[in-house]
Amino acid sequence: MKDFSGKIAVVTGGGSGIGRELTRQLAEAGCSIAICDVSEEDMAETVEIAMTGAPQGVKVTAFKADVSNEDQVNAFRDHVRDAHDIDHIHLLFNNAGIGGGSSFITTPREGWERTFNVCWFGVYNNARAFMPLLLAADEGHIVNVSSVNGFWASLGSDTAHTAYSAAKFAVKGFTEALVNDLRLNAPHVKCSVVMPGHIGTNIARSTFREFSDAEEALSPEEAAAVNDHFRTSATTTAAQAATVILDGVKAETWRILIGPDAVALDKAVRATPEAAYDGDFGMEIFANLRSATDAS
Repeated sequence: MKDFSGKIAVVTGGGSGIGRELTRQLAEAGCSIAICDVSEEDMAETVEIAMTGAPQGVKVTAFKADVSNEDQVNAFRDHVRDAHDIDHIHLLFNNAGIGGGSSFITTPREGWERTFNVCWFGVYNNARAFMPLLLAADEGHIVNVSSVNGFWASLGSDTAHTAYSAAKFAVKGFTEALVNDLRLNAPHVKCSVVMPGHIGTNIARSTFREFSDAEEALSPEEAAAVNDHFRTSATTTAAQAATVILDGVKAETWRILIGPDAVALDKAVRATPEAAYDGDFGMEIFANLRSATDAS
């Protein structure tokens, strides 16, 4: 897909972060977009930002939906068809996600499954709901956002990270399997799996919102400080990440790594997979990248 002008895109998790930046950049390119999120306030900001730089004729709509809930996703699909008066879409960005659900052993089942369901079934539900609309277009592209935790299931040796990692591995495997499935059964539709490293988004804030009633929840002030640190300490901004993704779609790249940390981790895991969960494997890579950044 060489041009987004005149196309129709669907973006999940469009209220902030990469989803907001995808929406903004697509709108500037002349693409109409339907976004969903669980925060109506965040989506209203995204729509306002996107429409500010959009050429005449571009339409951006918002719909409140929990991507882990199939009925709400199907209602979102119906909204897209009705609000945009279309029977097809060209682009589906399965971007919505949260953290949490750290330990399979100590985390309550409900919290573990909440993270897994958003990060995996959010992709699955939207792929099921929107695939017929992608097939109905003259060309289409589905983009599923995984993570470096889709090939390295860790945040370091002192932190359990099972729900998010398991979901992101599923997203990666599903998308890789789609490469051949689409080639055989719908060659006009392409797919990409996106594996970001540390991106400056508000995913920490979204996660705290989801688990605000947990016993170990931080105070609002503590949560805001953690979220701000996560966002501002990233080596890659959400805007940069969105640009890399859209460039990958144009190039029909099925595997998109984002950020120097993602590139370094991918190389290291492939080189020494047996050592990937030894000691501070990943932390040493991150430290080296920070040192190189500081030196430059």
